[in-house]
Amino acid sequence: MNTQADIEEILRRRHDNGADLWATADRKIMKGSPFTTLDCAGMLVDLGMPPNDPILADTAALIFSTQRPDGRYKVSPEGAIYPCHTIHATRALCQLGYADDARLAPTWRHLLETRHADGGWRCKKFSFGRGPETEASNPGPTLAALDAFRMADHRRTEAELSTAVTFLLSHWTVRQPLGPCHYGIGSRFLQVSYPFAGYNLFFYVYVLSFYALARKDPRFLEALALLQSKLVGGQLVVERQNPGLRALSSYEQGKPCALGTQQYLQILRNMGA
Repeated sequence: MNTQADIEEILRRRHDNGADLWATADRKIMKGSPFTTLDCAGMLVDLGMPPNDPILADTAALIFSTQRPDGRYKVSPEGAIYPCHTIHATRALCQLGYADDARLAPTWRHLLETRHADGGWRCKKFSFGRGPETEASNPGPTLAALDAFRMADHRRTEAELSTAVTFLLSHWTVRQPLGPCHYGIGSRFLQVSYPFAGYNLFFYVYVLSFYALARKDPRFLEALALLQSKLVGGQLVVERQNPGLRALSSYEQGKPCALGTQQYLQILRNMGA
């Protein structure tokens, strides 16, 4: 599997947003999807770039530079700090190999201390208005947070995270859009998407497979069975591609995805844990 051309394409775009390392001129690190600082960090590691490569080391330093003393991350110089900002920055740093870095200690503490009543994470930005559904956590950021925790030694916190896992399992049954940002389980969610980014079936099954509570749950097993029904010759095939990634052959829509298949095989290994 030759991923070097895709690595070079991502690196070629490192100044596209106005500054280096996919940041904007005013140091926004989550703007320019799918070529944001945070997105590119994860993709480059996924494609095989060593996390200790100088470019990725500089990327990690840039992300850490946005950390506040209380563990939150201010990914834009202006505006509020939302839970998803901290979650996505933390997840990117974990992908870069910093899950056990002492600098993340206040972030882990902050995330555990700021969970919503249902166990997930929720902001107070009501872009779709208010209703009973907006009283729930945002499933997408909650899934991303669990992904970050599993890259650390999540066994230390698995009992504390059980309510977040249960919340996501319940969403498989509820299906309706939940949280202030209205994350639902509909036709788009059920299309296989890779690399892992938004809230979707493959990412959902992959992350939950790391949690013992989920692996035995019939709702998870139903989601896993649906994912498996989409395999072609044992290979994962991307059904929905971010249009911005069309230049990257590793994530081509409608064709077997070797990197995605590796992640699917990790799910199977987790099931045998």
